[in-house]
Formats: sequence, C-alpha cells, structure tokens
Amino acid sequence: MAPRPLAELTQAFPEGLGHLVGILCDIDDTVTLHGQVVPKALTIMAEARRRGLLVVPVTGRPAGWVDHIARMWPVDGVVGENGGLWSWMADGKLHVRFEQDAQTRATNMARLDALGERILQDVPGSAIASDQPYRALDLAIDFCEDVPPLGDAGIDAIVQCFHDAGATCKVSSIHVNGWFGSFDKIAGFRRFHAERFGGELDLSRWAFFGDSANDEPMFKAFDLSIGVANVAKFLPRMAAHPTWIATREGGEGFVEGMEAILSLR
Repeated sequence: MAPRPLAELTQAFPEGLGHLVGILCDIDDTVTLHGQVVPKALTIMAEARRRGLLVVPVTGRPAGWVDHIARMWPVDGVVGENGGLWSWMADGKLHVRFEQDAQTRATNMARLDALGERILQDVPGSAIASDQPYRALDLAIDFCEDVPPLGDAGIDAIVQCFHDAGATCKVSSIHVNGWFGSFDKIAGFRRFHAERFGGELDLSRWAFFGDSANDEPMFKAFDLSIGVANVAKFLPRMAAHPTWIATREGGEGFVEGMEAILSLR
C-alpha cells in the first residue's frame, strides 16, 4: 500500500499515542539532510527522552560511528551495520555486542575485501565507502556519497555482484552494504532490545523512521513506520512500505514526524 500522508496521523490515533515506549530511526537522509545532522533532530530526540520515550538509531553506519553515537548523542543505544552490532551506555561504560564472533568477522571481512576489489573493477565509478575502515562486519560500496551518482543501473550492478558472491546486501541512500550472514536491522534491534532492556518486545509500542531500501525490514515490522519525503524514490525497490510519509525530506521530515508523535502523547 502507498504510504498515507502524515497529516492523517491524528485521525488514525484518536486516543493518542500514550502507549508508545520508544522511537527508532535510520540516520543518513533520515536525521541528516544533505549529509549533515539537522540540529533540531538531536534536540527533538532529547525532548522525546525527557518525555519518557526511548530513542534508538538503527543504521547501516559502521562500528566506529556507533561508538561515537552511543556515547555522544541523546540516545539509549544504537544498532549499527544493518543489525550486525549494537551498543549502549550504562553505568558510565560503553557496552558492545556483535552478531558474529571475532574469528567469523575476520574471515568474512577477508572475503569482503576481495569482493570489494572485484566490484570496483566490474562497476566503474563505484568506490569503497570512506567509512569502511571503521566497519567490523560489512562492506560498503559508495554510489553517491563521495562519488558522482551512479544511477539505478550502477546500483543494480553492485547488488548483483554481492548476490553472485552469495552475500546479503541492502541499498541505502548512499551505499550498497553487503555482508556474509543472515542479520538485518530488525533482527539486530530484537537482539539489542533483549540485552539492553529485557522483557517481551511489543513492536506496536515503537515507531520507526526511515528513508531507503535498507529500512524495508523495519517498515515491514512496525505498524507505526514513517518515511521522510525522500523515501519516495526508493519505494519501487521495496515490497514493504512505510505506513506514513512526511512532507519534508531528511532530518526535517524526521522533526515533522516527531512533532506529530509528541503532540499525540
């Protein structure tokens, strides 16, 4: 189904959203705009926490970024590398967990390094993402962040290279991320929730914000899923769409959606 306008959220929840316990969000082109974090996006995260909501980014960005975000942002934890790792601060210390053990990660990264060289040869204009040195489980191929945009044909060619190698891959707004293993964003969040919060996970009590095809597992899992406006160009790549869509792009759309949610609490 096509996403519904965010303006209809109020009539869809006449009793309000007091049942929500938390907010999940992608980062790139969801809380950022033109490559930079929208300042009010961080402010509204802090406001949501002040009002009793948990806030957890769920991103394709690497382990090194997750370390920083978990320590420095107004969040209750972070799931990174498309569900391959998760981290949180507690008792003044950073806690980090991985989907795969150290030996498996090392073996898989060696295979991915070789695959990356083949992709660069087979898809001219692609590049290894600039954040690759900070990754622990996946390979990120840049198709528009620091290189001229490749377009759909280039993206599809990168995806095919990953599939031919037997790797899982997801398309974000800037990278194609590939890995050996079966994890994804929703699996990573489930593991994070069990370790960080414990108890039974009720997906109906969480909202998710995203913008691209690697968010599809989350759009499928959460009834209260919101796409920022720029998700529209990725809808043809997804079988599961966000339930709602904002009128504004990136972090401005995230703020738009968060204001709507907070107004219903």
